[in-house]
Amino acid sequence: MVRDKQRFTQPAPDESFVDPLKTVDGLGWLGRSIKGQKLLCLGAGGGKHGALYAAAGAVVTVVDISSAQLELDREVAAARRLSLQTVEASMDFMPMFADGHFDVIVHPVSTCYVPRIEPVYREVARILRGGGLYISQHKTPTSLQADTRMSSRGYELIEPYYRNGPLPPVVGSRHREEGTLEYLHRWEELIGLMCRSGFVIEDLVEPLHAKKDAAAGAFGHRSQYVASYVRLKARRLGPQIPSLEKPKILLP
Repeated sequence: MVRDKQRFTQPAPDESFVDPLKTVDGLGWLGRSIKGQKLLCLGAGGGKHGALYAAAGAVVTVVDISSAQLELDREVAAARRLSLQTVEASMDFMPMFADGHFDVIVHPVSTCYVPRIEPVYREVARILRGGGLYISQHKTPTSLQADTRMSSRGYELIEPYYRNGPLPPVVGSRHREEGTLEYLHRWEELIGLMCRSGFVIEDLVEPLHAKKDAAAGAFGHRSQYVASYVRLKARRLGPQIPSLEKPKILLP
């Protein structure tokens, strides 16, 4: 993908650095300043997120499984005279970081690439300090279920909600990534497992990509019917990581 300069391997443009904090945090979830905060960009290689958070004053570490993506981060940081650390690792296993090491963890869309989300949340909970912020974005289950092509009845659900294994491969989709393995995570996994990992969700938004004048089948047109992403603001509570066992519902 890096060799082909695909859309998720494009470094941040110059205009993004005019006000880097506003660029990466338009909702204001991080407050007025992140200067000096230890911030992890998780699964976020590619020369975009890490450089912008570093330009905003954070002490940035970027974790990605792709060495080519991390090389882009180092190139952008060097060109802009920014300091950041890169670590090649999987988001569900990061033993190189001590418990409670980070103040903030920012996690762009990437949980769809792991078959199980529980290990990711457990690692995030472990390496984030008590009271720290975890800001993440995910592909919605419905978006991964819905057809990318429009029928006479809209964008129909063609993939089961309860499923095992990766989704079928796609070609030429703006909603999926060609050449990758992607997995659907249900709402009880995206949100329920996050809560059971030791987080309290403080806010939830669905980034708006709908465009009324978009042509049928286009990303903006499909987004009128299906929210493509969900963005979560969560806060880490307490030093202990609770059990992820699903709570039992007691009937009277």
